Amino acid sequence: MANTMREMCLAPNGQAEILQGNIAFAAGCVRGGVHAADGYPGTPSSEVIDRGLSQVQDMIQVGWSVNEAVASAVGHGHSLAGRDCVVTMKIPGVFQAGDIFTSGALFVRQRGALVYYIASDFTPSSTQHTIDPHYLFKSCFVPVYEPRTHQELHESAALAVEIARAYKTQVVIMPHGNLCHSEGLIHLMPIQQREPVDMPADLRGFNVLPNIARKNYDIVLSERLPALFEMVESSPLNHWERGDGKIGVITYGIGDMYIREVKRMSGRDIDILSLAFTNPLPVKLIREFCASITGEIYVIEDGYRYLQEAVEQTGIQVIGKEPYSMLTEWTPALVAQKLGVMTLPTKTTAAPVPRPPIICAGCPYRLFAQEVALLKKKKQLDVIFGDIGCNSLLYFMNALDTALAMGASEGERMGYVLSRPEQSGRCLSVIGDGTECHSGLAATRNAIFRNAPGVKVILDNSWIGMTGGQPTLTSPANLAGEPIRFNLPESLKAHGANVVVVGAYEKKNIRQALKTALAEADKGNFTTIVVSDGSCIQKVPAVTQRVYVDPEACSKCNACLICPGLELDAEGVPFANILCSGCGGHTPACVQMCPTGVLKAVDLLDLNLPAMPEYAEPPQDFEISAAPADNYPARLSIAIRGVGGQGNLFFGHVLTQLAFLAGYGEKNIIKGETHGMAQMGGPVISTFGCGDVTSPVLLPGTADCLIAMEKSELLRPGFLGMLKPGGTVLLATTRIIPFGLAEDQYPSDEKIQQSLGDCHVIEVDALGKALELGDRSGRTANVVMMGVLSTLPPFDVFPPGLWLKALKKANSKPAVWAANYAAFQAGRDEASRW
Repeated sequence: MANTMREMCLAPNGQAEILQGNIAFAAGCVRGGVHAADGYPGTPSSEVIDRGLSQVQDMIQVGWSVNEAVASAVGHGHSLAGRDCVVTMKIPGVFQAGDIFTSGALFVRQRGALVYYIASDFTPSSTQHTIDPHYLFKSCFVPVYEPRTHQELHESAALAVEIARAYKTQVVIMPHGNLCHSEGLIHLMPIQQREPVDMPADLRGFNVLPNIARKNYDIVLSERLPALFEMVESSPLNHWERGDGKIGVITYGIGDMYIREVKRMSGRDIDILSLAFTNPLPVKLIREFCASITGEIYVIEDGYRYLQEAVEQTGIQVIGKEPYSMLTEWTPALVAQKLGVMTLPTKTTAAPVPRPPIICAGCPYRLFAQEVALLKKKKQLDVIFGDIGCNSLLYFMNALDTALAMGASEGERMGYVLSRPEQSGRCLSVIGDGTECHSGLAATRNAIFRNAPGVKVILDNSWIGMTGGQPTLTSPANLAGEPIRFNLPESLKAHGANVVVVGAYEKKNIRQALKTALAEADKGNFTTIVVSDGSCIQKVPAVTQRVYVDPEACSKCNACLICPGLELDAEGVPFANILCSGCGGHTPACVQMCPTGVLKAVDLLDLNLPAMPEYAEPPQDFEISAAPADNYPARLSIAIRGVGGQGNLFFGHVLTQLAFLAGYGEKNIIKGETHGMAQMGGPVISTFGCGDVTSPVLLPGTADCLIAMEKSELLRPGFLGMLKPGGTVLLATTRIIPFGLAEDQYPSDEKIQQSLGDCHVIEVDALGKALELGDRSGRTANVVMMGVLSTLPPFDVFPPGLWLKALKKANSKPAVWAANYAAFQAGRDEASRW
């Protein structure tokens, strides 16, 4: 297996890899000969560029643009230069780029390929709406390919380029978010090279003047669309899997995975028509399939009812979603229930702990949020108009009320005060720097243009934080590492704004700036406050600064408890926990909240903590007395729940490495995981399966083992129901009480035990064991649990050496490997005492 993106791009054809869907697509772009890629970060699409193509910029022209519309225009520019380009975004991005997307759809001359990679999130997990874009794509006559597996996703860019060139059209690839973020087994596609299209010197045909647009439309309807219909009808990518003809299912995309999982586990001989393209639809093939079924025909699709309605319009009766169904994403369990082919176990549990996503410990937004929440409490602020991004999370701090779309906050505020002028000094808009540069600056100009009084606050953390810290105009450098010359405050001033810049970790200055600006709004003036000098805490190098209070001096007023990085000890005295980031070396926010000034910023070196452990030198290779591969279980699956930051994703990654080393690459290996806002202190689930598995989402009653890294997380709906009869629940004793939740609201041990019922449960103090080893962060608790798991059936069939080899392959950095080796052995030692 390859270790880096570059190795994946150059490895031999057919080499097996286990890749996240977005990374599989990225590798396919390079191996498929795509010349360029552009985009704007948006979960679940960001990793294509962020973790993939950005690592091989000498092999493909790649960059982030300031928004999706600009990225789409950049893509058009590449295509007019004769080069093939992929543009990445999530579904809301295609609406932001709607003018360019729709206008460009009707260009009919030969050019380089333009491929839109539009990742869906119909739950939604980290998207602001669930609008189904299939209807837009159909109205634009654009072919839409929806990959069903990681292999198809890997090969999809090259396929889309061929279609785009052959039919002189832009193409949409729309993968499901679960496919983008799960990991699956692929075999690397052949490396291709494709020469740019030889473009004419005269590009006047690529214009949207009305007479040209009308001619283009006529050509699309008379030539392109009939050809596309013929292509999809005869495409070998449509899969018709014949069964006994009693039950038929029509599906596409990840629905194919779910239905095959249900078919495999139920033993029912279901007929499946799995479509590769959702626009245009192969109507003749659908008719032929339906005519072959003697029983009921079902349509399984995410989003709204696009496919179902299209089939019904042909006069064929199918069963899908009800007219007002609230279902937007299927799961294998919901599919099985709909088809009526399996009786699934259910388990009633106590209510789980609410874990809304929160801003990170040490986030530069925190003091601003505290001041705004205080103004609301004092009835001095009525409404805060928010935006999209990390600032959205201020909602959970009572420091933000509304949110609409990227860049909309200031426009909303302006409309509100135009209707209610007396409210000018009693409301404000809030936006992040990335979103201001994305589309918010237009609203700033509009407020200046309209002379609309009020206050706009830009929270500048120098990065696009919500999607993983991608560069924006306020970052130190762009994706290519080139310094950025843009200066946000100076740009705002040049537009005519009255700009006040204040430090993110300056509580008193923030308070004064807000007070003054709101007073000026009452006088009819517009002020833009830029809260700056506080980089995203995830991008700041680790510091040794922490906080400390003398227990004798502390009044125990709890005024400092504004951050998840600070908690109370058994005596009610605040202390910095493992989440504390020291506010990146700035004056800590909690210190500024202390009314008596006894909470101090200190250096870890001054706290006389025990020295960091020096782990014994771990082995670098392992003797593996492996059992014959044919003695390994035909199928293994596991689900892991925890809280963001506990290492669930790493746990799953080790399991995929283990399965690959054990030979399951000859069958299948798949892993699903949570991404997006759920990782910001919220609930996280990882699933893993190998052997006779298809779906990254498990059916109830099929998991060999359930692991809860935080004890109350096993109460999440459907989690305990995943366990198969005779399976094991591996339960950490760790309690993580969400910030702001009273301790008596946390489920009691009695309620947790009642919910477990007669499950076979093994409790492990994984965090305690990690701390005993000297791991102050407790981050190796997941590896302690891994060590325990390696001793339990059916996972004990794999030799310890194989586990260790997988663990080292997942992260071979010497310090990390030494700590992980010690934690793994500690877990095995703990299990041996039972």
